[in-house]
Amino acid sequence: MYFDLEHKLALLILNHSIKLKEKEIIEIRGPLNSAPLLRELYIESLNIGAYPNINIYLDDHSYLFMKYANTHQLQFIHKTAVVSMESTNAIVTIDAPMNSRDLSNVDPKKISKRSEAAKVLKDILFEREKKGELRWNIAPFPTYAMAQDAEMSFEEFRGFVYKACKLNENDPTAAWQNVARKQQTIIDKIKAKNIIRYKGKNTDLKISVENRKWINCMGTHNLPDGEIFTSPLEDYAEGHIYFDIPTTFMGTDVSGIYLNFNKGKVIEAKADKGNNVLQEIIKTDEGASKIGEIAFGLNDSIVVSTKNILFDEKLGSTMHLALGSSYPEAGGLNQSAIHWDLIKDMKESEVYFDDELLYKDGNFIL
Repeated sequence: MYFDLEHKLALLILNHSIKLKEKEIIEIRGPLNSAPLLRELYIESLNIGAYPNINIYLDDHSYLFMKYANTHQLQFIHKTAVVSMESTNAIVTIDAPMNSRDLSNVDPKKISKRSEAAKVLKDILFEREKKGELRWNIAPFPTYAMAQDAEMSFEEFRGFVYKACKLNENDPTAAWQNVARKQQTIIDKIKAKNIIRYKGKNTDLKISVENRKWINCMGTHNLPDGEIFTSPLEDYAEGHIYFDIPTTFMGTDVSGIYLNFNKGKVIEAKADKGNNVLQEIIKTDEGASKIGEIAFGLNDSIVVSTKNILFDEKLGSTMHLALGSSYPEAGGLNQSAIHWDLIKDMKESEVYFDDELLYKDGNFIL
């Protein structure tokens, strides 16, 4: 069952997500265990007439690096990585962990230091993307670790991925275009609103999105997709919020996160699990304690938490807030080495836009 997942996903990524063209340079990244999907991406890139560059790494490369690297190695970025980021037209990254918890016992300071060093690559990516020079996509390749995290059998998880990415549709591209139309209806309703207020369990938070742009996510940067997001004003966030859906940062579990904001900045933070990681991450740099993104998850094919942000941030009836770097295309100005998505179940919550109730119990009121 789902024997054609790799081929159909490769075609969707190349033709819909990044719209790869002849004579463009594409970097295809992924661990060894994702070879079946990497192979399909490589073949189809050649069929298009592009110039594919395969970047295959060890399944446990992140763990090995974090365990053995010293300070100067954590801070070192290869020139080849910079050159590639400056010259590549498209980047496809495959998410396929063999062990999604292999960084659980790594010193959070090492993770923070590495994130800070890698900011130079992120800055180049965002700048070139803003100019229309670089496109990117992150997509999943099912592994047993991902299935276990989602509390599914491997076959069930492959089917879940297949459906979440709309590969079960006769025309997946048309299906994502339909998603874009539906989400645009929501954006058209809220795009002129300035102040957003979230109210729910241990939550009463006001932010401003004045003069910021809402982005319609329909399979271009992520597969699966299905969200709308923007980057709020950096100095306007007042109140508190509680995130009840577990998340991870660099493979480390963090759950039960409570944040209190004043003038756009976190003034109090605590977590039921992984509190030491939370405290270390928000101290990464000046921008790490500010909001870089707010979004609504709208993919109703994703109905359970999988403990994988690629899926969970699109969960239907949720919102997420990211600490750290914002998105220039949305008008965001916050800069940080991190971008950490935190997710909240909205089934018993309300969202007011300029004091008008437009979202209740997990659904927009249009």
